Amino acid sequence: MLYEKIHIIDNELDAVADIRVEDGLIAQITLHPECEPAADAPVLLPAFTDLHAHFRDPGLTYKEDLESGSRAAVRGGYSVVNLMPNTLPVCSSLEQAREVEARANRINLVRANQIVSMTLNEMGQECSHLLDIPAGAIPFVSDDGKGVNRDDVMEEIFRICKEKNFLIMAHEEDARYSPADLRMAENAMTFRDLQLCEKTGGSIHFCHVSTIEAIQAIAEAKRKGLRVSCEITPHHIFYNAEQARHYRVAPPFRNDEDIQALIAALQDGTADAIATDHAPHTPEDKANGANGISGIETAFALCYTRLVRGGHLTLSQLVQLMSTKPSEMMRIPKGRFQEGLWADFVLVDIAHPYVIRAEEFASRGKNTPFEGVEVYGRVLQTVKGGEVVYQA
Repeated sequence: MLYEKIHIIDNELDAVADIRVEDGLIAQITLHPECEPAADAPVLLPAFTDLHAHFRDPGLTYKEDLESGSRAAVRGGYSVVNLMPNTLPVCSSLEQAREVEARANRINLVRANQIVSMTLNEMGQECSHLLDIPAGAIPFVSDDGKGVNRDDVMEEIFRICKEKNFLIMAHEEDARYSPADLRMAENAMTFRDLQLCEKTGGSIHFCHVSTIEAIQAIAEAKRKGLRVSCEITPHHIFYNAEQARHYRVAPPFRNDEDIQALIAALQDGTADAIATDHAPHTPEDKANGANGISGIETAFALCYTRLVRGGHLTLSQLVQLMSTKPSEMMRIPKGRFQEGLWADFVLVDIAHPYVIRAEEFASRGKNTPFEGVEVYGRVLQTVKGGEVVYQA
């Protein structure tokens, strides 16, 4: 594969370049500083890495399966996805994780990492199954969809994960407060887990942070030197609670003050990544109150439109949040234009608007509050390991 005199942007580079690919890796990059990119030409970026997605496979494949999820991911410009364990059965062992990854790899569209639950079967009661997984064998554990309410169990998870070099990905929701106050539910568990992180010397990644109080507490923890990171979703910075008043997500849409705090966290580095929390559902499940958005196909366009065209971030900063940093967190060699890294690219049209239409989604889940919204940032092509896996 050879791209000639194409406009490339990553977390550091913004240039016209030739890119040669051999054996799935970036073999050579030749910059052309004398060339100015055309104003309306497509831009080549490192393909995105999603820290947080639900492909519903096994057990809930009427909502999504590995093939439809993979097709949705590449349509959104993603070449790597991190899959949450709240399937049927819950993924609570290394063997289960490897089986899902093997099936995803046979589809050969995206690279998939299957997360293992941090409590057995996501019941929140015990975590001894983590002792059976060799140190360093998996990058993450999570009970996403649920918070771990028992303090003693969560403290033990911190201690095991510190010893095993697993990163906790925490869904912060204290179920005692959920029926009455979802803001308190997120904040209370965030504050507790920051205390446990400091007590144990462990590390934690906060999923889909949505409140000003939680993001400020995480910022303070970082200033103190705690080993914490966090992600923000595209939907939590695009719509407020009034704009999405009839749409259920967990955590819920918040107010403008929260959105401003989340954007500030993306600007100053408090937030480490943008993750989709892609959560496909059937129309019947959404009508019955299921939380979630099919977000992996609209993530870049929503973020580019809101953050870059909105004047909050540069495109290089957005690449850092959607590709460079999440790839580093997953310990994989991608996310930048650098010789020797995986040749995973996404070609995007940032010059011309388009309208989001759920009927065009590759995902089985057509659930989105962004139907009919005009955005910029259409994905034209996705490349994984030097092979084109999506072409508009």
